[in-house]
Amino acid sequence: MSINDFKLSVLRFRRVLLAKQPALITIVEWSVICIIISVCVGLCSALFLSSLEFATELRENNIYMIALLPVAGLVIGYVFHKWGNDINAGNNLIIENIHKPKKIIPFRMAPFILGGTVLTHLFGGSAGREGTAIQMGAAISDQFTKLFRLSKRNRQLILISGMSAGFGSVFGTPLAGAIFGLEVYHIGKMRYNAIYPAFLSSILADYVTKSFGIGHSHYIVSIIPDITIESVFATVLAGVLFGIVALLFSKTTNYINKLSKKFVRQPYMRPFWGGIVVVIIVTILGTTKYIGLGVPTIVESFNIQQPGYGFALKLILTAITLGFGFKGGEVTPLFFIGATLGSALSVYFPLPVGLMAGMGFVAVFAGASNAPLASSVMAIEMFGVETGPYVAMACVVSYLISGHSSIYSSQIIGEPKSILKLKDKGKSITDI
Repeated sequence: MSINDFKLSVLRFRRVLLAKQPALITIVEWSVICIIISVCVGLCSALFLSSLEFATELRENNIYMIALLPVAGLVIGYVFHKWGNDINAGNNLIIENIHKPKKIIPFRMAPFILGGTVLTHLFGGSAGREGTAIQMGAAISDQFTKLFRLSKRNRQLILISGMSAGFGSVFGTPLAGAIFGLEVYHIGKMRYNAIYPAFLSSILADYVTKSFGIGHSHYIVSIIPDITIESVFATVLAGVLFGIVALLFSKTTNYINKLSKKFVRQPYMRPFWGGIVVVIIVTILGTTKYIGLGVPTIVESFNIQQPGYGFALKLILTAITLGFGFKGGEVTPLFFIGATLGSALSVYFPLPVGLMAGMGFVAVFAGASNAPLASSVMAIEMFGVETGPYVAMACVVSYLISGHSSIYSSQIIGEPKSILKLKDKGKSITDI
C-alpha cells in the first residue's frame, strides 16, 4: 500500500467515525493536539521560570545592576522596534486573533517576549510573568494551525488552549489557567466548545513544568472565620476597595503609556526613559522591595500587616515599567498590590490578615483583568477550598466595581456589567 493509499484510508475511516461518533473523534483529535501543545508550552514555562529565578537572584546579589535598567530598556525597545513591530501588541494581539483570526502569530514572539521579560527583571523593572507565559503559549500553539490545517474556528480554540497552557503552567494553577483562557477575551461570555482543549492543555502543561522540579510560591491562609452577616458585609466592602484599585491600576498604566508616546516620539527610546524614572524612584526609596516580582513581600503579607503605602508604590512602579514599554505581565504585580492592600486594610476589617491578603491577592486581579471566575478558582487552588465564599464575593464585587476598564484593551464586552452600560455591548475596551 502506498502512502497516498494509506492517507486515503485514514480519511475514509475518519469520515465514517465522524458520522457515527462525532464526540469521540473530536476528543481524540484535540487530545493529540493538546498533548503536543502542552509539552512545548510546559517546557518553555519551565525554562522561563528558571530564568526568572536566576535573574532575580543575580540582581539581588548585585544591586548596582539596577543602574543599567535604562540600557536594558534601550536594548528591549530597539529589538522590538526593529524586528518585533508586528508582535508588540502582546496579549492584545492574541485576543484580537481570537475574535477575528488573521495571519498566524509569528513564532518569534515566544523568544522575544521571554528575553525581554528576563532582561526587565534582571535589571530591576517592576513586572510580572503571566503576559510572557500567555504570549509564549499562544505563539507556540498557533504554529500548529497550518500543520493540522485548522479552520478559523478551530484556530480560535488552539489559541485559547495555548493561553490556558501558559497561564496554568506558570502559576501552577491548571484549573484557573483553563478558565482564564475561556474567560479573558470576552467579558461576560464563554465559549463552551473550547472547554476540553483549554482544560487538557492547562493541566498537562502544568504537569510538564512541574516534572522539571519547578516549584511555585505557597501562600497560607491559616484562619478562616465562619460566615456571618458582619463578615459578608466586610467582604463586599473590601471588594469595592479592591475594584477601585484595579480600576486605578488599569487607568494609570494606560495614561502613562499615552504620556510616553506623547513626549518620546521614538518608540525604542521609551523604555530607556522609563528605566531612568524607575532607577530614580528606587534610589529615593532605598529598597528593592517594590521591583521585580516581589514574591517575598506577597508571602509576608499573609502573616504580617503591611504599610498602607506599599500597594501604591508597587502600582506606580509597575505602571511606569509597563507603560514605558518594558516587557512582562501585570498579574504578579496585581497580586502584590492586592495582597499588600488587603494586609494593610485588615486593621480596619473584622477579618484575619491572611484572609484579607488572600482576598486582595485575587480580587484586584479579577477587577483589572475582568476574569472573576478564574480569579476565584485560582484562590481555591492556592489557598484552599475553605476560602471560596470569601474570595468569590470579593472577586465578583471587584469585577463589577472596576467597570468597563481592563489591562487588556482588546477585550470585547459580551454582557455589560450594568444596565446603564448596555450601549457598550459588542464594543472593545479600546472603543470605549
